This record gives sequence, structure tokens and C-alpha cells, in this order.
Amino acid sequence: MLFRMIERVKRSSLAGTVVVATSLMPDDNIIENLCIRKGINCFRGSQTDLLDRHYKLAVEFNADAVVKIPSDCPLIDPDVIDQVIGYYLKHHPDFDFVSNLHPATYPDGNDVEIFSIEALKTAWENAERDFEREHTTPYIWENPLKFKIGNVVWPTGLDLSTTYRWTIDYEEDYMFICEVYKNLFPDNPLFGLNDILSLIDRNPEIQEINRRYAGHYWYDNHLDELNTIDDYKYKTLKNEA
Repeated sequence: MLFRMIERVKRSSLAGTVVVATSLMPDDNIIENLCIRKGINCFRGSQTDLLDRHYKLAVEFNADAVVKIPSDCPLIDPDVIDQVIGYYLKHHPDFDFVSNLHPATYPDGNDVEIFSIEALKTAWENAERDFEREHTTPYIWENPLKFKIGNVVWPTGLDLSTTYRWTIDYEEDYMFICEVYKNLFPDNPLFGLNDILSLIDRNPEIQEINRRYAGHYWYDNHLDELNTIDDYKYKTLKNEA
């Protein structure tokens, strides 16, 4: 599944050097071995401090900017990656950080964040809270007075970020992803976001596989710690907590 995701990331026309950033834990030796076999760059760092891992990776690869795409997004659309990177490049240096998550509008599992090496270094030097270290970028988007922050919304005007779940945490997520690949990959390995939506429209039972987890995010357990409760999803979650 990780290799399939890497294939999709590499199809982004704006993808630079693609690197798998994994931990130093022995359990992740299999990840490094996969990268060696497939000729993929691999960097290993802290298991829990991903901010440290990503900063040291950026230094190792002499990056001007870093694009962070979680490895639990095996259905990510390369066109979505291009839209976010393209927006950052078009407006450079107007923004330190651009994502499609604040607020999110694309189906969950199309997460893209791009930030300058300067912003990453500032976060690495100053972030103190555990979730800021674990999730790499919260220190940046939690401090809009320190960083110039941009966001890309889905050009369709739709917001399906809480309706569809194309990421993986649960067994049902894996079953859903397998169904999508089984139906689309053989005839069209380059299938994208709209192909998945069409498949689900024709076969609504596929969406039901993991529907009960739609709208659940890592920050659900950190709402009392977050400062930027400024979009309607955060406000809704805050009120429900």
C-alpha cells in the first residue's frame, strides 16, 4: 500500500525529490528495505518527534521547501498535490505555509502541506507541546501572526472533507481502499479523485464500508489545546467536545 501511494505521489508533475521518512525503530526496517529494493529515498529519525525527523531530513536533502504528505493517504490524487504545490510556487514568497487543510474541503486522504525550510526550522526550534512535535506542522498553522499562511480549497466549491474517508487507521479503511483499487486500478492505474467519486456513486455500498469513521481526525483529542479554532469544522468539534 505504501508503494502504491509513492507511485501516486511521483505522478505529481511538481513533485521534487520524494523521500520516505520513517523511524529508527526495528519494526520499520521493512520500510527501509522496501525503499532500497524499489530505489526510493529513505530517511530515518525519531519515532515520536516527527518535527525533528522532517527538519533533519530537509537539511540532509538541502531542501528549500518541504511537502508533507501523510503515509496513510494511499488514494491521494496527484492533481491535488500539484494544486497545493503550484499555489505555493505561484505566490512565493508570499506564504511560509500552504495546505488544503485549513479549512479542509477535499475528501479526507488528500492531505498536502508545503512549507519553507525557514518556517520548518523556526518550528523545530520553538515547538514545545507534544502534539506539535508529533504532527510536524501545528506550531506553524497555530501561529498565524508569526507565519504567512495560505490555503487551497477544492475548485468545485464542494466540501466533502467530512463526508468521505480515504485514509487508513482502521480495518474498515483498509477494506475500503482495497475495493477502490480492485475496481479501478486494473483498467486505469492513474485513477483520480473523480474516478473514485464516480465508483462510489455507482456502488454506494463501498462507501458504507468505513462510513462510521468519516469526520474523525487526529486533533479530536487536542481541541482544548488548539488556539486556531477559526473554521467551522473546528468550531463544531469544539462545541461537541
